[in-house]
Amino acid sequence: MNELSHVSESGEIRMVDVGDKAMSRRRAVASARVRMLPQTARRLRELPKGDALTTAQLAGIMAAKRTSELIPLCHPLPLSHIEVLIQVEDDAVEIVASAETTAQTGVEMEALVAASVAALTVYDMAKAVDKGMIVEDVKLLEKAKS
Repeated sequence: MNELSHVSESGEIRMVDVGDKAMSRRRAVASARVRMLPQTARRLRELPKGDALTTAQLAGIMAAKRTSELIPLCHPLPLSHIEVLIQVEDDAVEIVASAETTAQTGVEMEALVAASVAALTVYDMAKAVDKGMIVEDVKLLEKAKS
């Protein structure tokens, strides 16, 4: 791959034309991590109903649905499933987001946006008690087409 898909041969930005591609089932999984003090993780884990974590989960789902509004050259996709799983570890919150669709293009940006926004929401919910948190390791774990 020597060329960028969203840049024409003359250097102009463009939306990729997927009109000739066949519809197929697509799935992507992405992750993110919010590193924090152990006492911050403990406080998140001990919340009665996990309100901060539920808020982050919902934010990730909502963000995936709006990916094409956030990333200028992404195609709007009919998402058939979005899942955001959040696990509080000893000194971090691990987020894994998956997105699925039947479309002409992949769904990896939706999974990445879901994981990123969920991580940013955890950060926002805990920033008052931990000024040193770090959002890190946002990455695509899986991309599949069938």
